[in-house]
Amino acid sequence: MRRLAAVILVLSLTACDPTTPKTPVVRPSNAPITQPGPSFACGTVPVRIREMPDGAAKSATFRQVRSLTERLKVRGQIWDMGDERLYVGVVCGVRSPERFASLVTRAGLVMHQGKPALHWQTRGGVRHFMWLERPGTAVYIAATPGIAGQIAKVAASVE
Repeated sequence: MRRLAAVILVLSLTACDPTTPKTPVVRPSNAPITQPGPSFACGTVPVRIREMPDGAAKSATFRQVRSLTERLKVRGQIWDMGDERLYVGVVCGVRSPERFASLVTRAGLVMHQGKPALHWQTRGGVRHFMWLERPGTAVYIAATPGIAGQIAKVAASVE
């Protein structure tokens, strides 16, 4: 309430002085600045990425993950951060954890929030992370070496 009273007082005093230039007053926000991420769907239930790293700019889409041992439907977007790239999307059609575990040759099998997950690295140091969100939908995130640390942040924001 005091802040509002102070802003009104400043605006009132500024309006009374004809020599003061009229500039807009910008109030700081208490909300954190986040960049909303994309949504993808395999069927009717979407996977939404709540937050993308600051400075990331949408640049293109992709429809293939070359590391997969079988051809599956892929929907994804590429986000640029300077010379670095972040890939986010979904891989559709994998129904069982057993089938999921065999999708990438030489991938490490781990868990992500109690769900089976794969991690691997390809030429150029690109790091990949994918987990079976639910039967039929796997979430895929990859990043070039300079921003590979962002994978965990983006993965944590998936809903």
